[in-house]
Amino acid sequence: MEINKHHCFNLPLIKASKLIVFMLTFITAFNAWAFVNSDVESKTENNKLNKTTVEYYQKDNITNQIPYFDNRFRLDADLEEITLIFYRKSGSTPIILIRPDGSKIRVNQFDHEKVQWFDDSTFDMIKIKKPMPGPWQAVGDILPNSQILVISDVKIAVEPLPDIAFSGETLKVEGKLFNGNDAIESPYFKNVVKLDVNFYSTNNSNHENFGADAIKVTSFRDDGHGLDEYANDNTFTGEFILDFAPGEWQPVYLVKLPMTTRELRQTPILLHKIPVELSVVKSEDPDKPHQLLLAIDPSHVDPNSLVFQGKLTFPDRQTKPFSIMEESGESRTTTITNTEPGIYRVNVSAFGKTISGREFRLVVPEFSFNVEENNYLLNTAGDVNADGTVTINETADELRVKAEQEREEAMLVQQQAQDAEDKETIIIIAAGNSVIILIAVVLFFTLRRKKTKSK
Repeated sequence: MEINKHHCFNLPLIKASKLIVFMLTFITAFNAWAFVNSDVESKTENNKLNKTTVEYYQKDNITNQIPYFDNRFRLDADLEEITLIFYRKSGSTPIILIRPDGSKIRVNQFDHEKVQWFDDSTFDMIKIKKPMPGPWQAVGDILPNSQILVISDVKIAVEPLPDIAFSGETLKVEGKLFNGNDAIESPYFKNVVKLDVNFYSTNNSNHENFGADAIKVTSFRDDGHGLDEYANDNTFTGEFILDFAPGEWQPVYLVKLPMTTRELRQTPILLHKIPVELSVVKSEDPDKPHQLLLAIDPSHVDPNSLVFQGKLTFPDRQTKPFSIMEESGESRTTTITNTEPGIYRVNVSAFGKTISGREFRLVVPEFSFNVEENNYLLNTAGDVNADGTVTINETADELRVKAEQEREEAMLVQQQAQDAEDKETIIIIAAGNSVIILIAVVLFFTLRRKKTKSK
């Protein structure tokens, strides 16, 4: 009995302790849920404030039966103006917008005072002033997993151009597009926007480009071609070929949309002269090559870092590649085979580092020189003596007179041959005409004689 009494006495204590533990667990769980829920609501509110896209409603088992009705979105009442982009299948017809009250907006049927519509083969861009608040629908061949992009302020962010740049240099510049403060990650957007880069002269009279016209340098691309490394990675790449006059230039980036244009003006840069100058020492001996000299200006480049790749074009238009690799100092030399008189052309590309360590590549303007034929005549019109000296037998003027006489004699011989040929042709024509006349006379008298006998 005592044992039973003791057990009964402790039973309420056990139940009370369990109840206390349960309540503590419930309170802890409730606080945690409230904290998490508050944090989620806070993030949702922040996202709602910062959003630049209107996502479609989540699909459910009912609306999945009618796929077109999945393309739904909601517009708030406080919107003064909104620009929407709908990506659709290439070549498909423009979409149809259905307002919350059921009325429709079509590409060829809308209020021109409140709506602007630009349709392309792959997208529709629609600007609406004071849109009707509530749930909207978009009907059309909209691409799967697409989003309705709400255009607020499209801009491009690009890395600044280098402090030291050269005329003739090729630069690679990368940029990303932003809609407001958010990066545009849609791979379809590159079909909507066009990115151009223009350089404008600052018209500083102290520089060579004073009064120069604006120059379109390039268009950014995201197609994996040229200097763009990967297609559709939302990183746009511009290849700047600065093949214009040195001086002070301001780069201006233009973001062109069907209904608007934005521009980004960067700080003006100073484009320096090409740090390489070409010259040649002509050979007066047809058996010895010409010497090509490359002088390097060390003001902005490291001379020891420069290497050269080029092409020689001879007077007969044959070409020969050349390179200058393992040399140092402020000058380089190479030889050009002395093939014949005429114009020789040299095209060179230089690769090296600036004094700040930046790698660069540039194209040196084409260099040409002329080897006159008189030099060849002068150098080949002599006899080589036993001691190696050359005795000039005739002067250049004498050779020129002699060449003129030979040319006149050749023309005289050609004229005589032509006269003889013409005379022979006349004789043949005269002989042929005589034969024809003789035959005609014979026929005439023969026919007349036969006619007389018949009478």
